[in-house]
Amino acid sequence: MRHILKRLLQILLVVVVLAVVAAIWKREEISRLLAVNSLFSEEKIVQNFSHMDGAFLTQSLARGDGPVSELPIGDAITLPEGSDNWIKTRSVTSLVVLKNGRLRFEDYYLGTGAEDRRISWSVAKSFLSALTGIVLADGAIASLDDPVELYVPALNGSAYEGATIRNVLNMSSGVVFDEDYLDFNSDINRMGRVLALGQSMDEFAAGLTETFTGPGETWQYVSIDTHIIGMVIRGATGKSISELLQTRIIEPMGLEDAPYYLTDGYGVAFVLGGLNLRTRDYARFGQMFLQDGQWNGQQIVPADWVATSTTPSAPTAAGEQKYGYQWWMASDAPEGEYFGRGIYGQYIYIDTNRDVVIATNAADRGFREDGVNDTNIAMFRKIASSMD
Repeated sequence: MRHILKRLLQILLVVVVLAVVAAIWKREEISRLLAVNSLFSEEKIVQNFSHMDGAFLTQSLARGDGPVSELPIGDAITLPEGSDNWIKTRSVTSLVVLKNGRLRFEDYYLGTGAEDRRISWSVAKSFLSALTGIVLADGAIASLDDPVELYVPALNGSAYEGATIRNVLNMSSGVVFDEDYLDFNSDINRMGRVLALGQSMDEFAAGLTETFTGPGETWQYVSIDTHIIGMVIRGATGKSISELLQTRIIEPMGLEDAPYYLTDGYGVAFVLGGLNLRTRDYARFGQMFLQDGQWNGQQIVPADWVATSTTPSAPTAAGEQKYGYQWWMASDAPEGEYFGRGIYGQYIYIDTNRDVVIATNAADRGFREDGVNDTNIAMFRKIASSMD
């Protein structure tokens, strides 16, 4: 009996030692996973959204050696009635308003500041759309109607085989992907754990096998479609998204600070939601689009791509919000009004008719409630019209 007990204690000791070794070996992965599990908690969300490099692997993008492209200062405005309540209710952390290319309003809330580099979430999709237009104009991509597997052979046999680049830009791939952020086992949350544990986003995307309809038939918001766009661009150019975004958009625009991407364990940028910038730099990007892709006399994004990508083209249902190439339009949007949108209240809103750009970041844990997006767009319109 004593021998058996001694043997059990030895086995237990070995198990404990192995557990300790594993914990040390996987310490970073475990720390990231724990950080992800509390990423959106009420007491941490504001801090987390300005310091995402503390929870994920990242890659910095150099802003270049050129001077910062200054935003001219215009006459300061007072926000319209109801703004204070909107800012509080929607947990807004930053708000920057441009009119005629001039900074007319800027403020920061909930203990954040102008220098914070804030998570874009799905606003990053609009940046990747811009890069798609650049690569298409370069000729690296021959046609938006090419199948994605032409540039990414690893997608042969996956749910994406047969889908075109246009289909994934339009979020009409027909691929089954559960985007329920509140379901621990949803595809979007499984994807988050892949990112946190340093696994491969490419393998995750290529491992999807189910479709619910044919490509191009139905619009359904599927965030992983944007990762496929990134895979296509990388396959077409032989370059990383980080390198391309840095050299073709970030450096020429003279942003204030070096942005960074969240990445997987293979250094692949989390293109569908992992870009981090200062709010003023989100506004600069919006102003560049408002100016038909020009910035400081340089054509950054082809003007025809700006027009095409921000025009409704996806097969959305009647009465729903409209969608272009990774840009949104309200169901009642006049021509020239569009926006990039990310979960928890991230926006770049552009009204070309009024020459207004509004960039805002937030930590809105109620962002999925009915009518919230409509309320936000209504406030942006109210701010824009107040400067007429």
